[in-house]
Amino acid sequence: MYSMHRSLPGRASSTVPGELATGAGPADTPHYHKTTLANGVRVVTGPMSGVRSASLIFYYNVGSRVERPEIAGVSHFLEHMLFKGTERRPDPLMISEEIEQVGGMLNAATGRESTSYWCKVPSTHTAMAFDVMADMLRGSVFDPAEIDKERKVVFEEIRSVQDVPEDLVHDLTDALVWGDDALGRDIAGTIASVGNIDRVAMVDFWQRNYGPERLVIAAGGDIDHDEIVRLAEANFGDLRGEGADVATPVAVTQDASRLRVVNRPTEQAHLCISVPAISYRDERRHAQAMIDSILSSGMSSRLFQEIRERRGLVYSVFGYFRGYEDVGQGVVYAGTDIDRAEEATDAILGELRKLRDIRVSNEEMHRNKELRKGRLLMGLEDSRSVASWVGSQEATYGEIKTPEQVMEEIDAVTADQVQELAQELFLDERLNMVLIGPYEDPTPFAPHLTFGERTTE
Repeated sequence: MYSMHRSLPGRASSTVPGELATGAGPADTPHYHKTTLANGVRVVTGPMSGVRSASLIFYYNVGSRVERPEIAGVSHFLEHMLFKGTERRPDPLMISEEIEQVGGMLNAATGRESTSYWCKVPSTHTAMAFDVMADMLRGSVFDPAEIDKERKVVFEEIRSVQDVPEDLVHDLTDALVWGDDALGRDIAGTIASVGNIDRVAMVDFWQRNYGPERLVIAAGGDIDHDEIVRLAEANFGDLRGEGADVATPVAVTQDASRLRVVNRPTEQAHLCISVPAISYRDERRHAQAMIDSILSSGMSSRLFQEIRERRGLVYSVFGYFRGYEDVGQGVVYAGTDIDRAEEATDAILGELRKLRDIRVSNEEMHRNKELRKGRLLMGLEDSRSVASWVGSQEATYGEIKTPEQVMEEIDAVTADQVQELAQELFLDERLNMVLIGPYEDPTPFAPHLTFGERTTE
C-alpha cells in the first residue's frame, strides 16, 4: 500500500485565483484556486469539467532529511502507521474499506523532503473521502501492538531491497554521493534505526512536523473550491505547529571520483553512474530537465538508441535527475552482461561527454521540447494528476504556474544553456559509480571512471 520517489479555529483568508488550462470553460473562469487558512494551511484546487472523479492529496513538506540518525526512517514508518487505526476507526480495515467500497483508492509515499497521502473517489463521495483522510492524519491512535506489527513489515521492506540488485544499486549510489548526510540514507532507515522508534518518538515527530505551515491540501477533478476550503477549515483550521525539525544544508565538496564495487553472485551486472546536480530552486532546472530528456526520455533518446539499440550492451538503461532544496543529483542506470560492464561504462560516459562537448542540434532541441510539452499536457487528463500539479507546485515552489507558463519556460531553453550546464556537471572529479556483480577486484573498473579528453565536433 505504501511507497517511498519512500487551539482556536482559524478562518479562511488570502484567496488567490489563478488559471489552469485543463478543460473547457469560459476564458474568464479561473481554473485553479488557492486559499490560505488563518493558521497557514494552504488549500489549492484544480476543478475539471467532463470528469466524475475527485482526487485529494495532502502534502507535508517533511521527509527523511530532517530525521535524527538514531531514528532514521521515522517519516516512512509514520506514514505506514497513519493507516493503522484512529479513535473513530479503530480497525485499520475500516479506513481502506470506507474508500474502496465506493470504488475509490488511497495510498501514500514518503520522500526525502516530503510525504504525501492521497485518495481518489467518485466525486459524489468527496466529503466522505476528506473525512477519512483527515481522520487518519489527525486522529491516529498509534496502538503499540500495531506499531510492533508494522515494524516487522518495514523490516521486510528494508530487507527486500537487499535482494533486488537493480533497486539496491540506487540506494548505494545515494550513499556514495552524499556520504553520512541524510540524503545518503535509505528513506526507510535501517533495521537498527527503525528498531529504535518507539511510540513516544513517533508521536513526537508527528506532532512537531505535521504542522499547518507544512501542509498543502490539493484537490482536482469534479470538485468545488469553496467546499474543499470548508472541509479543510472544519478539519484542519485548529491545527497548530510545535517546532518543526529542519534539514541541514548540503554543500558539494567532492573533489575526486568515487567507485564502489559490491561483490554479489548475480547473473547480470547492475551499475549506476552519478554526479551531483542543481537544486530544483535553480533557475536552470529546465535546462537540466532537457539534459534528462535528451539522454533518457523514450526509445528515441540517446542512451536507449546508442547503448541498447546500436551496441546491444544492455536490456535496460535510463537516467533521472533528483532535485532537492539545495542540491541535486543526476543518475544513469544500466543492467548489462557481466563481461561487458566496462564497455557499458565507457558507452554511458561517452554519451554524457557528447552532451558536454558538442552542442545539441536545433532539431534535437525542438524534438525534445515537443516531447516534454506533450507529456506535460497528456499527464493532466486525470483528476489525480491535476491535484498533483497544483499541490506539488504549491508545496515545492509556493506558487502555481499554468501548463502554458511552464511550456514557455521549456521553449526558452537554448542549446547553449544545455551545454553550459553539462560542462558544469560532467566533471571527472564529480563522478560516482556503483557496480553490483560477481567481481572480487574493483581495480579494473577504476580507469574507466573518466569522461576523457574534451572533444569538438
